[in-house]
Amino acid sequence: MRLKKVIAMGLAIIMTASIAMTGCSSNGDKSAGGKAKLTVFVYMQDHEKAVYKKMIDEFKEANKDTVKDVDFQVTTQDEYATTLTGMMASGDMPDVFYVGPESVVDYVKNGYVASLDQMLKDNNISTDDMYQNVLNVYKYDGTTTGSGSLYALPKDGSTFAYAYNKDLFDEAGVEYPNPDKPYTYDEFVKVCQALTKDKDGDGETDQWGAGFADGFMLHQFIWSNGASFLSDDYKTVTVNTPEFIDAVQKYVDLTLKYKVTPTVEQDSSLGVYQRWLAGQEAFYACGTWDVGAFMDKETFPYNWDLCAYPTLSTGVSTTWNGTVGFCISDKSKNKEAALKLISYLTTNLEGQKELSGATGGESIQLPNIQSYAQKDFISAVKDGTVKYPSNINVFFNYLNGTDTYKGKMMETTYTPNSEWSSLFFEGFPNVKNGSVSVADYLAEVQPKMQESLDKAWANVK
Repeated sequence: MRLKKVIAMGLAIIMTASIAMTGCSSNGDKSAGGKAKLTVFVYMQDHEKAVYKKMIDEFKEANKDTVKDVDFQVTTQDEYATTLTGMMASGDMPDVFYVGPESVVDYVKNGYVASLDQMLKDNNISTDDMYQNVLNVYKYDGTTTGSGSLYALPKDGSTFAYAYNKDLFDEAGVEYPNPDKPYTYDEFVKVCQALTKDKDGDGETDQWGAGFADGFMLHQFIWSNGASFLSDDYKTVTVNTPEFIDAVQKYVDLTLKYKVTPTVEQDSSLGVYQRWLAGQEAFYACGTWDVGAFMDKETFPYNWDLCAYPTLSTGVSTTWNGTVGFCISDKSKNKEAALKLISYLTTNLEGQKELSGATGGESIQLPNIQSYAQKDFISAVKDGTVKYPSNINVFFNYLNGTDTYKGKMMETTYTPNSEWSSLFFEGFPNVKNGSVSVADYLAEVQPKMQESLDKAWANVK
């Protein structure tokens, strides 16, 4: 799950007080009896909200001697950033709210979030059974992210695998992908060609080997080719290296040369996601958050499973991982109660079972608890207790990393804003439709991206 950035404080200056005053209990109130009253402000989908509401009610009952009430405020992801920015400007902060890894440094420097280390120690709360590579993105030592004090507990650890339509493979007589041996690029092209068809004989393709949403899937080709958008210190734009150019060319060739993906024009008439749901694409991306929808036969009436993205020169299938975390306002007067709440929401076993679909409902996320996730949860998937694709280990391989799988955070996670990245994708359709060559486009856009990135870093306090 990706959290929109909330670091553009200029917005806060022109924000009206009415935006900020959304009923938050500023800094955490105490009732007359000395019990804590907590305010939680997050964004969620309706099915998530129902599960978390139930968990919060259970938390209140279990802690009724010390917690008077929890005001659970939920908005949409689109509205969350603007509203939270207003709250920050007014000083009327909720006790608990979301932070994405890209905002940790800014929130710490501006005094918005509390360090959790001592509170975790004092309350004997362990994070050892959580995904450490996910947990680490919420750490900051005053200079770099990934080490130092912990400022949030991950709500989830998500990743973005590849899904394939087994029914289309069966119709074409093509062998299913082997999750233990990702396709090479050439192998992937051949499989996609076998799955690209004119099914009604009208001379027009109506089934494609794959569908690609550029902003979510181009990275996989770039990273697997040993390239990246930025240098290791995230200060230099590196989109004009030979490895980057080669990766983008291979990506574009799938549309222009091999014609195994919908064109830009075809995508504009019906998006690649909708084509996947309609059974018109053999491969499409699947985030951990998509599983519930894809397992619903009314939404996706096909048999499907997970596999790896194709590999390029590195031989490692690489994708992006994501997360959003629960943090505590540094101004909260109820930090200990808030810590107990976010610990309950992120590590309570029964809650994690419900969120992951192990109690019979829709899967919203993978379990946060590793010992459960990679043993009992996988067993429940294998025996059919949990409705999940059988190749679930593809997700865990990307989260944990193996010799052939790797997951990493988007580079925008570590930069002050994502405007430099947006510049890249603004003109990219002209590359995919053949109007401009890959090399020419990258040579043109690199200095624009660099200028934007330089400005972003220059504005860091």
